[in-house]
Amino acid sequence: MARVCETCGKGVRVGNQVTIRGKAKYLGGVGTKITGITRRKFKPNLQSVRVTQNGTNKTILACTQCIRSGAVTKLIKAKPFRLPVGEGVAKKAAAKKEVAAKKPVEKKVMVKKPVAKK
Repeated sequence: MARVCETCGKGVRVGNQVTIRGKAKYLGGVGTKITGITRRKFKPNLQSVRVTQNGTNKTILACTQCIRSGAVTKLIKAKPFRLPVGEGVAKKAAAKKEVAAKKPVEKKVMVKKPVAKK
């Protein structure tokens, strides 16, 4: 089956292309008229995506809605890059957490001063 999404089965749909002539009444014209109706095809936006299915890597055609919704999980070629975390950085982060936990929370109270009348 060519040109069909392999996950949801979305394929080519048919419809009409309507040709309209004239100016709409609300814009000051006498109205629009249909001058022609021809058949046309609405094609899905299919992308070839490399995925892992049943332990094997293969290329499938999937529509963009399936890719965006997460119905298709792409093949991961390599682990994402992560910055190495040194011991000094980890110690500083732990120290900041301890200080924040020990520090009491202070509440600020706003007091309005009376305005002197003349």
